[in-house]
Amino acid sequence: MDADVLQLVGLGVIAAILALVLKQHRPEAGLFVAIAAGVIILLMVMGRIASIIEVLNDMARRADLDWIHLSVVLKAVGIAYITEFGAQVCKDAGENSIASKIELGGKIVILSLTIPILVGLIEVILQVLI
Repeated sequence: MDADVLQLVGLGVIAAILALVLKQHRPEAGLFVAIAAGVIILLMVMGRIASIIEVLNDMARRADLDWIHLSVVLKAVGIAYITEFGAQVCKDAGENSIASKIELGGKIVILSLTIPILVGLIEVILQVLI
């Protein structure tokens, strides 16, 4: 088993217990602990994200794929993770309505990001059919 997983889970459990205890006396402090734990966990996995991007970039280069398409996919995944994080923080704060709006906004941003690829794909399909 990977030691990083144990560190992530350990940090998460400790932060959850600390947040739970703090929420009894100072609810806003519990939320700050949860946010800080989430940011630390994201920072802990950044190295893995960088190596994943490196592997995908290498594969795209060997397959002679356009980097622009791969970058759009990576941006979309990044937007999805960031919006999910923000939505979860809002849910932790009891703001489910705002969380839903963040999720909707992230989906719209992803759609707008992928429009050029979708247009290109539709143009290729139309050229084949015509």
